[in-house]
Amino acid sequence: MNASRSPVVSTKEGQVQGLVEGPVFVFKGIPYAQPPVGNLRWRAPLRAQPWRHILDASEYGPASMQSRQDCIDSGGGDPGEPSEDCLHLNVWTPKLDADAKLPVVVWIHGGAFVIGASRFEAYDGSPLAMKNVVVVTLNYRLGHLGFFAHPKLQEEQPNGPANFGLLDQILALEWVKDNIARFGGDAGNVTLMGESAGGKSVLALYCSPLVRDRDLFHRGVAMSSYVLAEKPLADARYCGEAAAQRLGLDWHEVTLEKLRALPAERFWPLPSDVNNAPSPIAGDSVLPLGIRETFQAGGQLDLPLIIGSTTDDSSVVTSFGIDPATILEKLGGFADSIRELYGAELGDREIGRRMCRDFVFTVLPRYLATLHASRNNPVWRYSFDYTAELLRPRSPDGVRHGQEIPYFLGTTEVSPPNQGFMKEKDKLWAGHMLDTIVRFARGEKPGHMGGVEWQEHTVDADRLLRLAPTVTPETDFDKVILDAATLFMPLIDAFARPKPPKMPRGVAAGDARSTASTSTAAKNKGRPQATP
Repeated sequence: MNASRSPVVSTKEGQVQGLVEGPVFVFKGIPYAQPPVGNLRWRAPLRAQPWRHILDASEYGPASMQSRQDCIDSGGGDPGEPSEDCLHLNVWTPKLDADAKLPVVVWIHGGAFVIGASRFEAYDGSPLAMKNVVVVTLNYRLGHLGFFAHPKLQEEQPNGPANFGLLDQILALEWVKDNIARFGGDAGNVTLMGESAGGKSVLALYCSPLVRDRDLFHRGVAMSSYVLAEKPLADARYCGEAAAQRLGLDWHEVTLEKLRALPAERFWPLPSDVNNAPSPIAGDSVLPLGIRETFQAGGQLDLPLIIGSTTDDSSVVTSFGIDPATILEKLGGFADSIRELYGAELGDREIGRRMCRDFVFTVLPRYLATLHASRNNPVWRYSFDYTAELLRPRSPDGVRHGQEIPYFLGTTEVSPPNQGFMKEKDKLWAGHMLDTIVRFARGEKPGHMGGVEWQEHTVDADRLLRLAPTVTPETDFDKVILDAATLFMPLIDAFARPKPPKMPRGVAAGDARSTASTSTAAKNKGRPQATP
């Protein structure tokens, strides 16, 4: 390849050689950290060591360790062959001019913190780059390798981290701060975006004291995050002990050396009851308090925020072990109140589906938006309800979880399910949506969406923009239902929390169970409890 087809950029760590794809320069698989393997497993990531050669940045790096088949079956896509050496990022840019100072969007993928990768077609940065935005996508550690606690780890690193995947995201943002100008980006104008676990990651980084005063990002878009609370650190330690037991390390002989010597792939057949997903861990140095608790205390970053959900986010709840059809019967004495709220004529299955949508997803944006606005922060809410016309018969309940992503990133015509199904009016709507995101990334208000003004949500004005074929501003959107959902948030936490894993008899296991139970009881003191 000649130089014009193989652009080379000098980063702080060394030179990288990318590709030209149409009007966009693309650099894939850039290591932003040392491989978190061996003695670096379950440690804060370290910056990538400098290299002297020109690094080939023409191929994506490996995805984080995960179940590749689970990722494919979820509909997210094929992450490729996973590896513990996964801490790489990708850059799309229209200019390689250090003086260009283009806005930067950093995308964090979702997947319940157990699956996903930065390489999926829906995350392609080219459409935004063609709007003069620099795009960065990244991989971070998942599952037991990314979110893990154990008493032996506490001995090694007192008051240390458990949210290693969040530390990866923070280090990637440090890389952006140090290097993005060489790709035409403005390190002083970074928008953080993510969906589902990626949306929860955005909110977690708003809440982490490790981000404060470091000027790593300047606004956020949290898409389809969920109520399910972060797991208390004591509970996570108990899960870590249970995981070690399931892997054949008895409590009296387990050491970090033995845990770190286990092949990474051995962690993935472990059952969900010893996994901390689908939320991060609360109580470590990265996230001392849960997300809701931090917003309640006013401890989040005072930055602009777009936050919302889709009209069928409940399509994903079965992945959390929740069957909408059985929810009402499990609510015991609360069931009749829920039927009255929605109308019993809908039937228990449909009420359960709507309850999953509203009580797990729709309620959180309003709740956090009000707390955020109470600190005079600009915040905009949305309900996403746009499906390409030809695909609407496939989605009778609305927009499924994750299907809004291509509209926010401009990838509707290059990624499923929209690829090949977009009519001209769908493309026009998608273009308006992308323009709105670009304005926000530039540091402006979202402004109008297809000619309709997107007004801020405030403490005194419960506002939301319904992103539907006819874009509609709403006031007091589903107020009665969301008021009830707000009161039920602690119950949803308890209902969705997995039962403690079974442990063999032993002093350490017994001590862990006692500690975890005490932590959980303290967390739920004074809150409504789930019926047995």
